[in-house]
Amino acid sequence: MRKRIPSHVTMEQIVPHVTEEYRKVWGIPEEHQSVGFISCDNEDVMWLAVDDATKKAKIEVVHAETVYGGVEYSWSRFGGEITAILSGETVSDVRNGLRYTREFIEKKAAFYVLDEEGTLGYYVDWIPRAGKFYQKRLGIPEGTSIAYLVSTPVESTYALDKALKASDTKLAELFLPPTRVNTGGGVLCGTESACQAAVRAFAEAVEYCALHPMELE
Repeated sequence: MRKRIPSHVTMEQIVPHVTEEYRKVWGIPEEHQSVGFISCDNEDVMWLAVDDATKKAKIEVVHAETVYGGVEYSWSRFGGEITAILSGETVSDVRNGLRYTREFIEKKAAFYVLDEEGTLGYYVDWIPRAGKFYQKRLGIPEGTSIAYLVSTPVESTYALDKALKASDTKLAELFLPPTRVNTGGGVLCGTESACQAAVRAFAEAVEYCALHPMELE
C-alpha cells in the first residue's frame, strides 16, 4: 500500500516596507524593502519549494526553520511544521516568491505513507538544477542536481546507505535522526541520473523496512 499525501500552505503574510531594526534582525539585504512569511504543514516539501522559488522570482530566503514536533504540536492551526521568510526589492517580487513556493508545495510535491494508519512514510524528490538557496546552503555549483531523501529514523538511516551505494552521488547534508520532527535522511548531489537512482533506491529500501521490520539481511 502506498498512499500519496498532499502538502499545504497554512499561512502567508507580506510586510511591504521593513524597518531598519527588522532588516538587522533577519539579515535582509540592503536593497530589499519587502518580506513575505509562509508556513507549511510539511517541512521537507518547503525546503525544496523555497529553493525552487529562488530560480523563478527575484527573492532571497533570509530565514527557514522547522518547528519542534510539527503540526500536531503547533500553538495554532496555521503554525505548520516550518516557517520561511522571503525578501525582495518590491512587494511584487515577494508575491511572486510566495506564489512559486505555494505552487511547488501544493502542486508539485507530496509525501507517501505505507500503512493505513499513516505511521510510516517517506518523502523523496530529485531536482535537476538546484536553485540559489541550495547552492549557498550546500556549497554546490550552479547546475548541480540534488536528491532529497527523508523518512523515519531507522528506515531513513538504512535507506540512505542503500541510496549512496546505488548511485554516484555525494552526501551534501545529513539529517541526523531524530530531527526536530523525528525524521532522518539527507540531501545527495550529483548528476541527474545519479540523483534519480538515489531516489529509487531510497524509496525501495524504506518500503523494504516497512514490509520486513524484523528481518535481518
